[in-house]
This record gives sequence, C-alpha cells and structure tokens, in this order.
Amino acid sequence: MEKRIEVTRKDITQLKVDAIVNAANSRLLGGGGVDGAIHRAAGPELLEECKTLNGCHTSEAKITNGYKLPARYVIHTVGPVWRGGKFNEAELLKNCYKNSLQLAQLNDCKSIAFPNISTGIYGYPKHEAAEIAIKTVQNFLKDNEIPSTVYFVCFEEPNYNIYTELLSKE
Repeated sequence: MEKRIEVTRKDITQLKVDAIVNAANSRLLGGGGVDGAIHRAAGPELLEECKTLNGCHTSEAKITNGYKLPARYVIHTVGPVWRGGKFNEAELLKNCYKNSLQLAQLNDCKSIAFPNISTGIYGYPKHEAAEIAIKTVQNFLKDNEIPSTVYFVCFEEPNYNIYTELLSKE
C-alpha cells in the first residue's frame, strides 16, 4: 500500500499526473490559494468549462480538462468549512476524497494528486484533515486498482511533516 501513496512538497500545478484535485469553492470560478493557482496555470479555458458545471456542493466532485496544466484533468471538490467539528465536517471531508477518487477511477486516471483540502482559509485542523485524507485514500486503494498512485501535495512544510509522520506509522 505504501508505494501507492506518496507525499511531496512540489507545486501541484506542475505535476505530470492524470488528475490533480482542486480544493475549489462552490461556484467553481477560481479563488485564492490552490484554487487560484490551478486556474491561473490552466488558463482561461478552465474557467469557461467550469462555468458550464453549475457549481458544486460541499463534498461533491466534478471533473474538467486540464488545459495548459501537465495534468490531463482537474477534479474540483468543495471541502467543508471548519465550524468546530459538530456539523458533519469529518464525513464531508471524507467524501471529498472518496468522490474525487471515484471520478478519477471512472476516467481511468492512474495517478491523482491531492492538495490539503479545507486546511487553508476553510480552517480545518491540519492533523485531523490529514488523518481523514490518509485513511479514506487507504480504504479506497484496498478495494481498487485505479488509481495506482496517489500523491498528497503539501504546500506548507507543517502539512508535509504531518503527512510524512502519519504515513510512517503505517
């Protein structure tokens, strides 16, 4: 299992994978953080395609082409805003990963790269989010051959250290 999951500190917009996941807002029209970086790197065609998708609800996932990105596809998912953990945030975050993996599988994506969904402006505690992400991906990979490789792409060193530590315990 470990060889199917990798942690990296690269720029997600530069990864040559079948799909990168965008931690999007519900409008899917770009924004700050990883969302804005993906939209800038993909070019204006991504925004035009996103306009046709009629947004996305929290925990759902939608797929678009990657346009100028090295990735073939962008899978957009909307993570939950942290409100203290009493509003089903854990289940919503789990479904972001699960639904993204299912879309990747449906589109024969052998490799997928995830950012740290909901841990930026949405305020999800980094350690808890990493535990949910890792467990959800591991459970999916147990029963599925595709994707064959999952990358957790950490922009910040603290997130990278959390993922590395949690995966080293496996």
